[in-house]
Amino acid sequence: MTSGLYIVLGVLVMLGFCILRERFAGFMAQQPKDYAKSEPHFDLREHLNGKIKCEGVIYGPLGRVVSRFSGDFEAAWQGNKGIMREHFEYDSGNSQDREWRLDLGNDGSIRAEADDLVGLGHGRQSGATVCLSYRIRLPDEAGGYVLRVTDWMYLSPNGVVVNRSQFRKFGLKVAELVATMRKVEAA
Repeated sequence: MTSGLYIVLGVLVMLGFCILRERFAGFMAQQPKDYAKSEPHFDLREHLNGKIKCEGVIYGPLGRVVSRFSGDFEAAWQGNKGIMREHFEYDSGNSQDREWRLDLGNDGSIRAEADDLVGLGHGRQSGATVCLSYRIRLPDEAGGYVLRVTDWMYLSPNGVVVNRSQFRKFGLKVAELVATMRKVEAA
């Protein structure tokens, strides 16, 4: 074999290892059942209810911060149906609004809708976590691409929610978001 063929084979083997690692040992390998016994118990109706302050960063595909943001949310529940209105302010000066319509099943399943989602989002509450997967269409000024998103929200002992989301196109991670959400205390 030629040295060029060895290089190509080496690159393909390393790429295969990276894909397998991500699928079986990385962020995407998490399952709600992994957290079923974790405490405190995350209940969307309790922990994402009322006024909420959100702050976070978005990382680009190379792992560098490409945007910082803050958000003001207001969520209200009637039984297992909730509406969460989000208003984001980005370091670029842009702002964004979204309204989530959430339906929580008695088994912990979640169905989510929003105007910029393509189809429905689906997820599950489990122990101290919530996982939600959906497809989102980015605004035109961000390219208008449709990305597959996986959100993992982890409830900390003091009630703060830590959110980590990955955005993928053709199975490749193109962005990651890390944010905190905390209830705003009534004055």
